[in-house]
Amino acid sequence: MIALISGKIAYKGISHVIIDVQGVGYRVFIPLTTFYELPETGEPITLHIHTNVKQDAINLFGFYTIQERDLFQLMISVSGIGPKMSMNILSGISAQELLGAISGGNVGKLVKIPGVGKKMAERLVLELKEKIIKKMMLEQTPQTGVLPDAGELIMEDVLSALVNLGYKNNVAQDALNKALHSSEEQLEMDQLLKKTLKFLAG
Repeated sequence: MIALISGKIAYKGISHVIIDVQGVGYRVFIPLTTFYELPETGEPITLHIHTNVKQDAINLFGFYTIQERDLFQLMISVSGIGPKMSMNILSGISAQELLGAISGGNVGKLVKIPGVGKKMAERLVLELKEKIIKKMMLEQTPQTGVLPDAGELIMEDVLSALVNLGYKNNVAQDALNKALHSSEEQLEMDQLLKKTLKFLAG
């Protein structure tokens, strides 16, 4: 499977690009968020690729960041959401905002994306929320795989994860403080992250 394409842009369109790799042109479908990052025609580009194989075709979906590609792959795992709808969703919201909306259970924000109804938004939250939170935890966990014992380090990791999702530092800190004050016991990282996200979701 093709995972990465590097070459020069032979054609640039809103929904797809053609990348010239040593004389071979690859048509790659892209979301608007990736289109906005593209250089001019003739300039070099590298896209992270998801290869979709059908009986009658092989389609390449390209993304400017690994985060976008990973989100795309998560969304097409949701029942009733295919590549076309996933690209539409990524075209209507940034990857960080989408991660924050799903992990925070913010259905109201998701339904503002063109083409996304309430049922689809609820399905995205239901099927992806835990997966995204788990992924965030893994990214913040030290390589030893052991969470720090000190509560201060856990708070720093949770705050870092929220900022990476696109929340402003002061907003994330405020929600984190509310989550801490609402519990009498010291929480593990996953518990604290979930509780903080609930406050952020309102």
